[in-house]
Amino acid sequence: MPNNLKIKISASILLLICSYSYAQIEQHTFKRELKGITNPWHKVVLPENIFGKVSSGFNDIRILGLTESNDTIEASYMLQLKREKVVRSEVEFKLLNTAHNEQGYYFTMEVPTENPVNELKLNFKQDNFDWLLALEGSQNQQEWFSIVDDYRILSIKNPETNYQFTKVTFPNTKYRFFRIHIKSKEKPDLSYAKIALNKVINGSFNQYEINKIERFEDKAQKLTIVEVRLKAPVPVNSIKIDINNTFDYYRPVTISYLADSIKTEQGWKYRYQHLASATLNSIDKNEFVFTSTILNKLKISIHNQDNTPLSINTITAKGYVHELIARFTEPASYFLAYGNKQAAKPNYDIGRFTSKIPNKLVALSVGKEQLVVKNKVFSNEPLFKNKNWLWALMIIIIVVIGWFSIKMIRTK
Repeated sequence: MPNNLKIKISASILLLICSYSYAQIEQHTFKRELKGITNPWHKVVLPENIFGKVSSGFNDIRILGLTESNDTIEASYMLQLKREKVVRSEVEFKLLNTAHNEQGYYFTMEVPTENPVNELKLNFKQDNFDWLLALEGSQNQQEWFSIVDDYRILSIKNPETNYQFTKVTFPNTKYRFFRIHIKSKEKPDLSYAKIALNKVINGSFNQYEINKIERFEDKAQKLTIVEVRLKAPVPVNSIKIDINNTFDYYRPVTISYLADSIKTEQGWKYRYQHLASATLNSIDKNEFVFTSTILNKLKISIHNQDNTPLSINTITAKGYVHELIARFTEPASYFLAYGNKQAAKPNYDIGRFTSKIPNKLVALSVGKEQLVVKNKVFSNEPLFKNKNWLWALMIIIIVVIGWFSIKMIRTK
């Protein structure tokens, strides 16, 4: 086969492949204009109504810019969830003495530091107890001041439940001596105690609108099932369940979300994925935190065992505010682009140099959602809409190559 013919055929095949697999410029379905860029660094708070349109893990979010010369550039960003931050500092102490009288048992501790504290964590060798506790503070062990009173601590351990609530929280307090009074006739076998200062940097949350709540009682399984449908898919990281009942209770609870649904001949089949397992109880706040997950429907399963089902007042769903920390290096008209389920996660440098990011960032104004107009030259569709044409052309090329090969062999 002549060399120039080989080159022409190879070029034709390469052009065909490139035309078929060439990635289009406009890969996203939606865009929003970004306004107010005045500095190299800004933040972009993601609107709630985009979460049902982004890909899993936010892989498809891009900040794209169009320069005056019609070049498309990309701005680097870092996704940040506005979580609360807890800095815990344990404070050393010395147990001075223990005592008891008809009112209960006392444990006195000395804290040789001027640092304040706001948490007391207790651990007992007993597995099952229900006690009331008082905590007092003093500078000289002569005059005592009440910090908390009638604070309930509880431990329940049986084949169905393993629950313990022995953490005492209180406002920042600075005393040299602390005295724990446990109002119990049974001697508390204190294993250890930890005093600490927790500094909490509050996060930013969105409380989401709930569209519908349905409740079912599964008497055979002794379950109360509550299905919660949100108004739109949003990132949720905590659920708070408010119970009407005033009596004491502790029930295992499982929280899951609708991950997928398939229509079959027997009807719709729903696949739920686990989010959290905990204990619904009459002592704690009943606010359950889990990994932030984009969801539209929740299922809460309360295991009643042999107890009367609880009366649920309200359910609150919250999620962290999601924002992008973006760096702009060139002047351009920028927009937020998203809506490409096949996109790979971007890899930018700024995530490795977070110390260079300013502490205070101005939030950009995010415009209304627009559909991306696809470029006709590089469309989403392949060169041939009908794949039969592509196969036919490839067969013709193979036949031509084979014919030239046989002709060359016969010539020799």
